[in-house]
Amino acid sequence: MPEMNGFDAISKEDKERLALTGIQTDSLEGRAGSFLLVNDHVLHAGSNAEGVEVMMIDKALEKYSWLSEYCWKIVPKDKDQYTQYVADHPQRGYVIIARKGAKTTFPLQSCMFLQGDSIQAVHNIVIAEEGAEVHLIAGCASSFATKEGAHYGINEIYVGKDAKVTSTMIHTWGEQIEVFPRTASIVEEGGTFISNYVCMKPTKMVQMYPTAYLRGKGAVARFSGVIVAGPGSHIDSGSRAVLEAPETSAELITRAITNGGTIISRGAIIAHVPQTKGHIECRGLILKDGIMHAIPEIDGRVTDVELSHEAAVGKIARDEIEYLMARGLSEEEATATIIRGFLDVRIEGLPDALQKQIDDAIDSADHGF
Repeated sequence: MPEMNGFDAISKEDKERLALTGIQTDSLEGRAGSFLLVNDHVLHAGSNAEGVEVMMIDKALEKYSWLSEYCWKIVPKDKDQYTQYVADHPQRGYVIIARKGAKTTFPLQSCMFLQGDSIQAVHNIVIAEEGAEVHLIAGCASSFATKEGAHYGINEIYVGKDAKVTSTMIHTWGEQIEVFPRTASIVEEGGTFISNYVCMKPTKMVQMYPTAYLRGKGAVARFSGVIVAGPGSHIDSGSRAVLEAPETSAELITRAITNGGTIISRGAIIAHVPQTKGHIECRGLILKDGIMHAIPEIDGRVTDVELSHEAAVGKIARDEIEYLMARGLSEEEATATIIRGFLDVRIEGLPDALQKQIDDAIDSADHGF
């Protein structure tokens, strides 16, 4: 008997909204596994990939006693009021386990969907054992009918020896939704963690600062972010990498545009041991009066480290617009072309179809010009 599709409970209008986050709803073909949480109700959890499990966190903790060692290990319960709130409520969320050597042909997808004015509290754990490779598309959204609400999300990610985890988080929240993800990862020897974040829709508040701890020799972390903040939006986001073993490296890249909102773009690389490398790059455009605050930090604590950063905030140069207008484009078309080029960050590990979807969203987004 075919597995039931829990996405059938979502309205057509909201399915269209979920599509903006990269989530497939009508057909789960092309996905190695799926998880759907609506408010605090799990409507779908399953995997069709060999060696990969997708489970509700409460069921997973019952099934595997050893899993408790991974729960609240790198994100403490008492980190702040949001983590404590999640810890004080029943466990909701997923556990993904990719067994040794398992590799998914198609990406997994997880959907955190807020329906109604409420607080969604979530705790997710991802474990990639030695040599495993998984790509997770994490689509987070609220329904058209949801006016106010909040999402508190805890994410703990464990990348084993020579394993690779790619996480692509796409936010499509409502204009009055407040979002507080708390994410941390541990990357072992030869492992790679790639984190992509896309937020191009108006959101009242996003506050997040994911951290990757590179604890094994040769471990790698790469963070990429594409952010657009309109009037009323306050986006405080960034990423941090802690280099704790030789030959580890990290790259943090952000492209951000404000057309009236506030963006605080943070980035930090801390090198505790020699033979480590890191680079931070943040570029921002101010299209309308708003706030763009870039805070890059590099912290080398020993000799033989290579750390660098660059940050630039500005406006579209008039001569660039006039150059394109001289070649037949209208001012609006010229501006749109420049913005598309500015936001054109190739996201490593992203399926072609999803990369095209993000490109289309960039093309159609209201950038405020």
